[in-house]
Amino acid sequence: MFTGIIEDLGIVTKLEQEQSNLHICIKSSITSELKIDQSVAHNGVCLTVVALKEDEYTVTAIKETLDKSNIGNLNIGDKVNLERAMKLGNRLDGHIVQGHVDQRGKCVNIANKGGSWLFTFEYDAKLGNLTIEKGSITVNGVSLTVVNSKINTFSVAIIPYTLEHTNFNTIDVGSVVNLEFDVIGKYVSKLSVNY
Repeated sequence: MFTGIIEDLGIVTKLEQEQSNLHICIKSSITSELKIDQSVAHNGVCLTVVALKEDEYTVTAIKETLDKSNIGNLNIGDKVNLERAMKLGNRLDGHIVQGHVDQRGKCVNIANKGGSWLFTFEYDAKLGNLTIEKGSITVNGVSLTVVNSKINTFSVAIIPYTLEHTNFNTIDVGSVVNLEFDVIGKYVSKLSVNY
């Protein structure tokens, strides 16, 4: 389980395709604190550490992950939002994040609001996911509050700190992002459809 509060920006150093899997090497300042078999969220995708070497570690993304997320779009040199799993007993500063991406979204607008930025994303509403005004959403692993919730779009306000310390500073109009919708909202939505 994660909180959506990004700890570090990792840099992709190597990508290796093996059948339908993608092995990803990441250079990060938190590598020395990792261990084999540990879960780390990468742009909001929970992946398992499979190898460690100096200041780099390796994770493997399977076909299911590549199909539902933007992990397969990574290139060498790309910045990746990183978060280690939450420690039991710590504050939950973001919201409950599982690291299970529901679908991809696309940035359709970025508006400078004089000190903050309003990023608007579009997603396929046919997949049954939804947002609500002032609800939680995870974009590339970043816990955010929804504004301007519509049937297939929503916006989030990004403060300068978030822009500087996450890969939001690499998102442009047309960029594909990972979306994890609020887990509580998903259960309530599923219950209302089934009963």
